[in-house]
Amino acid sequence: MRRMEFKMERMGLLEVGDVLPVTEGKLPGSYYYTLGKAFAMSANYAAGERLKSAEGKVVGIEETPKGYFVMVEFDESYD
Repeated sequence: MRRMEFKMERMGLLEVGDVLPVTEGKLPGSYYYTLGKAFAMSANYAAGERLKSAEGKVVGIEETPKGYFVMVEFDESYD
């Protein structure tokens, strides 16, 4: 299992347990991910850190002074 953090702009968009698709975006030197229908966005990741899964499960939502953060778990074990 792999966990990634996504930044969400406001509460109430997602709930723990939601399974959502993730879309990969490409920048000149990195990749980023959008959760669901633009509910939340990831940080930038290098090519070697690219996500292999097409969907993930919300396992936590946290409010901090910097905003709302969603922890999503992805199954990256392909046998």
